[in-house]
Order: sequence, then structure tokens, then C-alpha cells
Amino acid sequence: MSRPIEIKKHPFPSLLYLEWTLLAITALTAVIPPPLRRFRPKPLELSICGAFPDLSVCSILPELSIYSLIIFAAMGLKLPRKNQTNKIIYTAIEFLLILIVGLFGERFSRLFPFLYIILVTRSCLIFQLNGRLFVTSLSFALFLVTTQLKYQLFNFQASPQAQERYRFLILNSSLVFGLSLVFVLLMMNAVLSERQSREKLALANDKLRQYAMQIENQATLEERNRIAREIHDSLGHSLTALNLQLETALKLWQSNPGRAETFLATAKELGSKALKDVRQSVSTMRSNPLQEQCLEDAIASLSENFYRFNGILPIYQINLEYSLPPEINTAIYRITQESLTNISKYAYATEVKLELTTTKGNLQLIIQDNGKGFDVGQNTTGFGLHSMRDRTLALGGQFNINSALGSGCKITVNIPLTWLT
Repeated sequence: MSRPIEIKKHPFPSLLYLEWTLLAITALTAVIPPPLRRFRPKPLELSICGAFPDLSVCSILPELSIYSLIIFAAMGLKLPRKNQTNKIIYTAIEFLLILIVGLFGERFSRLFPFLYIILVTRSCLIFQLNGRLFVTSLSFALFLVTTQLKYQLFNFQASPQAQERYRFLILNSSLVFGLSLVFVLLMMNAVLSERQSREKLALANDKLRQYAMQIENQATLEERNRIAREIHDSLGHSLTALNLQLETALKLWQSNPGRAETFLATAKELGSKALKDVRQSVSTMRSNPLQEQCLEDAIASLSENFYRFNGILPIYQINLEYSLPPEINTAIYRITQESLTNISKYAYATEVKLELTTTKGNLQLIIQDNGKGFDVGQNTTGFGLHSMRDRTLALGGQFNINSALGSGCKITVNIPLTWLT
């Protein structure tokens, strides 16, 4: 059994209201006297009762039409949604009720085509396209059959001139009815397609939000891991060494003050380095790393800091012919910062070169040092290298790293400037 449709939660409440409006109009015809006409088809009910006046069925035919109309209206409150057999039985009952109203309802029969329109509307809510087409075609066929039956009954009591006029009226009404069914079918298909598109879009938006939250959580986790590694590898190492130096100095303070002073001096250097590591970590976590600076000035600041902490002044050449978008400026800055940090920690280099140039449709960054180098095949799992590669790929660029033990390291970044091509 399908669940009753809750009007407040129905996806198309206006359709239910339209059904009730059409049914109300049809019901009003039972109390409004029919207009006088020179010719009017004799209902099947009157024909049967006129031929067989003693039949008891003649007394219940009007009530049967009314009950059929009421049942048809009530069936709109519950539509079969899943079981195909229930859908077919449901639709067959609707057809039977419409035929009863059309054939035996003297006044209801005048507007019984409205019932077919409601039937086609309901079929669009329960059937796929093939089922909708079948119900629409069958509705039109039954309308023609019912109309033809009434026309044959009318032929027995009308003059030839009236028959010709009635035939023309049937032709016009059939054409209008057929076009109405096609219009309803097309309109319902368009409405349902638009609704399905909205549902798919809403589902895609939900998935996109979920993916965005997952990416945000993953990025947060990776950032926490990176900070933890930074603290462990840099600040933790410096503080551990600082603690050892101070302990040794305390032990030698009485017996060998001169040597203890040497350990204290080393401890002071380690403290300065730990403070430098803290400042670098804080600088890395800034939301706007360039701090309203242009990219040239930001890279110059990085070079000065590198010189202050390592005693090596990077040789940099910057030639930017175009103004770059903020996302590219941030990516280049972060890649440069991470590269200089890695050189400071691991390279033991005496010379660092940086080149940033733009050509038509391309931006190239080259960072090279003459340090001890490393085996690319065994040392590409670090967070810093992954971060630089991910930033480059996110902009549709290419990231290459060339290094070997004892041969320094060279990082090349190429980012396409698509808006220039």
C-alpha cells in the first residue's frame, strides 16, 4: 500500500487544487439547467430507460454516476508510487469511473472530458514516459468511442441537417480535446523534468558541500600535521639541544668556567634559532601572506630573512610583464617560502638562485641551490614538496624537481596564464 499524499508536503499541491477545481465545475453542471438547443444528443441512460422502462437499473444510474464521480475525486488523495501492478489497476479503475460518468451521467457527461485531463495529469505522476503516452492515447481513443456512440444514438432522433451540424461539432470538440491532452502531457513532462533537474542539482549541491567539508577537514588535518612536524623537527630539536647545552654549562660552571661560557654562548644561539622557527611558523600561518605587498617586494622580504638567518643572500631575478591574480601570487609566494625553508634546513648551500619570469601565456619560477642535494626517488614524500606540487597543479601548472646527492637541487614551476591566451 502506498502512503497517502500529504497536501502540505505534496510536490505539486497546485495540481491537486486544479483537480478539485475541475471536479467542482463538473459537479456544478448537475444543478445548472442545460441550455436549450435545437439538437442535443440523447444520453445512453435515457435511451436504455426509454427502451426498457421497467428496468430497475434506470433508477440507480444517476446515483451511480454521482458515486463514480465522488470515488474518482477521492482517488486523487492516494497515488500508487512503486508497484507497477497497483498502478495499472488504479488507472483501469479511473477509466471505468470516467466511462460510467460519460455514458450514464446525463448532466455530468457534458464535462466528462475534464476527467480525462485529470487522469492524464495523474498518470504523469505515477508512470514513466511510455506509460504516460499510453494513457493519453487511450484517453483520446475512449473519448472518440464515447462520442461516436452518442452520435449514433443521436442519429435516430435528429434530422439530416442537425446530424451534419452535430458531426461538425464532434469534429471540433475532438480536435480541441486532443490538443488539450497533448498540451497537458507536454506541460507535465516539462514540470516533472524541471523538478527532477532541481532535485539532481540539490543532491549535487549537497554532495559538493560534503566534499568541501571533507576537503576542509583534510586540509585542517594536514595543516595540523605540518605544524606538528615543524615543531618537532625545528623547535623541538632546538629546545632539546638548548637544554643539553645548559645542563652541560651548569655542570662545568664551577670546574671550568671558560668552557661553560662556550656552552652558554651555544645555548644562546640555539635559543635565537628556536625563536626564529617560531616566527617562521607564525608567518606561514598568516591568512594573507603577502600583507598587501606586491609579489616582488614579498620575495625580496623572504630573501632578506633568509640572509638574516643563514648568512646567504639569494640571487634573485624577477621579470613580470603582467599583473598576476591574487591566487597565483599567493601560490608563488608559498612555493618560494617553502623552498627557501627547505634549503635553510637541509641543503647546507652556499649559493641560492631564484628566477621568476613571465612570457605570453606562461609564468615560470626556478629556484636552485648548490647544496648537498638528495635522492628524488626517496625524498618526495615530505609535506613541503607535496604542498608545492599541489599548489602548482591546482592552477593547472607543472611542477618539476631535479636533484641528486652532491649536486644541489633545482625546482621548476610552470603555470599557464590562461587569460592571456
